[in-house]
Amino acid sequence: MASAVHGVLSCEQIRELAASGAIVATLPIEEGQHQPASLDLRLGPTAYRVRASFLPGKRRSVEALLAELTYDEIDLRGAGAVLERGCVYVIPLLESLHLPEDISGVANPKSSTGRLDIFTRLITDDTEIFDHVAAGYRGRLYAEVSPRSFSVRARQGSRLDQLRLRRRAAAGETTLSDAALAAEHARAPLADGELTLRDGLILRVALDGLGDVVGYRAQKHTDVIDVDRVDHYAIEDYWERLAPRRSKLILDPNEFYILASRERIRIPSHLSAEMMAIDPAMGEFRVHYAGFFDPGFGYGAQGLPGSRA
Repeated sequence: MASAVHGVLSCEQIRELAASGAIVATLPIEEGQHQPASLDLRLGPTAYRVRASFLPGKRRSVEALLAELTYDEIDLRGAGAVLERGCVYVIPLLESLHLPEDISGVANPKSSTGRLDIFTRLITDDTEIFDHVAAGYRGRLYAEVSPRSFSVRARQGSRLDQLRLRRRAAAGETTLSDAALAAEHARAPLADGELTLRDGLILRVALDGLGDVVGYRAQKHTDVIDVDRVDHYAIEDYWERLAPRRSKLILDPNEFYILASRERIRIPSHLSAEMMAIDPAMGEFRVHYAGFFDPGFGYGAQGLPGSRA
C-alpha cells in the first residue's frame, strides 16, 4: 500500500498535472478517464501486429523497433478491428507524458481488461521493463495487447490500461510495512476476520460459502467480445460455472479462471493498494492481471470491509 501524500497521486493531482502540460493527448482527455487515483489510457488509431513481445532497451525508441518487427498494420478507427487470440499487438496510445523529475508512473490493465484475459502491458521509449514510467519521462506511451482466452474487438479510444503516477518521498519509500499495516488495521479494519501479513496482506481464495458457484473458467471457442460493450454478454456464452466440491478446486495452468477472495477488504481513503501478480512463495503462476485498488475501495456498512478481491 502507498500513502497519498507521497506515492500515488489523487485524481485532483492528476488533473493538475494535465493542466500543467505534464500529460498531453492527441484528443482531449475525457472526464470518464479520471479514476480516484489513476488515469485510463486510450488506444490510438493504429495497431501493429508484431512477431513477438519486445522491450526497446536503453537509447532506443519503440517506433524504431516497430519498423523492424511489424508485419501487419490494423486500422482501429470507426468500428475498430478484431484483435485475435494468441497474437501480439503494439498500439500507440493517445496520451503522452512530460513528467516532472520527482514523478514516475506504474501501469496495469483495468479490471475489465483483466477479467477478459487480455494480457496488456505499457511500454515506453528507452526502457528495459514493462509497465513502468521513469521519473521525468518525456515521450509517447504504447500498449502491448495480447488477448489470451477470447478474440476481442477494440477501437481508437478503447481503454484497456490505467496509469498511476507517484511522487517520490524524501526517503524514497512509499510502501507501508507490515507493522504499519497492522497499526492501520487496529484503527479501522482492512479485512474481515483475522489479518495475515507477510510483506503485505495475504488473501485466500473462497471455495465455500458463496452458494452454488465458486468461480468461472473461460470457454475455449466463443464469439468475439467488444471491449466497449459493458454488461452486454451472457455469462454462459463465455464462461463455465464452477461448483464447490468439498472446499477443493484443481486448477489447470493452461486455463483462465475468475475466483473471489475469502476475505472482504477495505482500502482507507488515504491509501491505495496493489496485488502482487506473481509470488513464488505461493506458486509459479500469475494471480491476476489487474490488481490495483483505488482509495476507498470496499467500504461497506458502517465503514467495515465490504468487497471481495
